[in-house]
Amino acid sequence: MNLHQFRFVQEAVRRNLNLTETAKALYTSQPGISKAILELEEELGVDIFARHGKRLKRVTEPGEQVLKSIEIIMREVNNLKRIGEEFSKQDAGTLSIATTHTQARYVLPAPVAQLRKRFPKVNISLHQGTPEQVAQMVIEEAAEIGLATESLAQFDELVTLPCYEWQHVVVLPATHALAKAERLSLEQLAAEPLISYHPSFTGRTKVDQAFALKHLKPNIVLEAIDSDVIKTYVKLGLGIGIVAEMAVREDPAFAPGGELVWRPAGHLFGQNVARLAFKRGAYLRNFVYAFAELLSDRLNRNLIIRAMGAEGQDYGL
Repeated sequence: MNLHQFRFVQEAVRRNLNLTETAKALYTSQPGISKAILELEEELGVDIFARHGKRLKRVTEPGEQVLKSIEIIMREVNNLKRIGEEFSKQDAGTLSIATTHTQARYVLPAPVAQLRKRFPKVNISLHQGTPEQVAQMVIEEAAEIGLATESLAQFDELVTLPCYEWQHVVVLPATHALAKAERLSLEQLAAEPLISYHPSFTGRTKVDQAFALKHLKPNIVLEAIDSDVIKTYVKLGLGIGIVAEMAVREDPAFAPGGELVWRPAGHLFGQNVARLAFKRGAYLRNFVYAFAELLSDRLNRNLIIRAMGAEGQDYGL
């Protein structure tokens, strides 16, 4: 048996047992993958997959156990690579970060710049997606760190730590009648056309829950994953925006005399917690710990090491 066989089995499961897609992902041939998997099954003496003709239909019961072992083996292989890189390159390499648009646009620029100043030989690779995609990228080791508000804590394969709290704010044209109010209500918002995030992004779940608890049905006229898009349509008069507070902090549109004003909405939608995620059992290089510390003063190397060594422990703020 060899690592190529393990990688083929692992990728086949990730690709929903579609060997054509598996071959494309691994830049090899479908017959080669089929042959390698069959040879592994023959050596092990068990069927990893149940088949219908030449097609893989499902993972067998012994196959589930084989997959667990393969996951451990491939994780440790990647750990070995990182250990070698850290001690041979001396704080050089690439830090891959999976995150959402809001985090990439408003939260990460300062800590990324600080990390590059401290570790000039480290390059940064940013991968953007939904919170679920962020989680999968960390699980599949396409990224070493994930940062998002939604979903990350739901995956057992991940160790997640609270990074910082934030609240939503309401964004209005400066000429809007509600711009005169300092404290808005859900009833006032429900009476207006609203522009907010897609349901899987940036705390939107809490927004929906708040309206539902009051038996109010908000009139969401536009959904987006990008805070800048939401603000643009608010400027055009399409409706009132609900965005993350970090999206308004340094925007000149909110300066005195600007086109827009914002009002805090923490009393309406509660506080949100952005969480940092690592794959459970992964080896973290020196600059990964440093980056986590730059993201939040709540995080430090010792806390992360303890969390990575704990089984199923939940860390709150």
